[in-house]
Amino acid sequence: MTNQTSKLYMDSAKESCSPPQKFVNGAVSGLMGGIVFGMMMAMLNMIGMVAALVGSKSNSIGWVLHLGISTFIGITFAFLFQDKLNSKRSGLTFGLGYGVFWWVVGSLILMPAKLHMPLFNFDKATWESLMGHMVFGGILGILVVLIPSKMHK
Repeated sequence: MTNQTSKLYMDSAKESCSPPQKFVNGAVSGLMGGIVFGMMMAMLNMIGMVAALVGSKSNSIGWVLHLGISTFIGITFAFLFQDKLNSKRSGLTFGLGYGVFWWVVGSLILMPAKLHMPLFNFDKATWESLMGHMVFGGILGILVVLIPSKMHK
C-alpha cells in the first residue's frame, strides 16, 4: 500500500478513550447518522411508523424518538467497539455490521412486535429500512473513528 493510500484508510493509533469521551463520541456519531437516516425515512414516509411505537401519529414525535434511539445506538456502539477500531475501514465495517444487527432487531422483530405486525416480513419497506440502517451504521462507524482523532490533534 502506498503512503497516500495507507493514509486514506488508516488513522494513527490512538489512545483508549475514557468512558465520558466514548459517551459523547457515540452520542454525536449516532445523532449524525440518525439525522441522515431520518431524512431518508422522511422521504419514504416512514417516520410515522416510529411515532406509532409510542401511540402517536406525529412526525415530530417520530423524529424525536428516532433521534433518541439513534443516539442510544451510537453510545452502545462506541462503548462496545471504539477501542477495537483503528481505521476508517474498520469503523465502516463494524458500523455496517451494527446497522444490519439493529435492522434485524429493530425492523424485523421489535417494531413489528410492538405494532402487531408480522415478524420477519420482507417487503419493499423492509429493504428500504435495511438500506437506511446500513447508511446509519456506516456513518456511525466512520465518525466514531474520526471524531477522537480530530479531538486529540
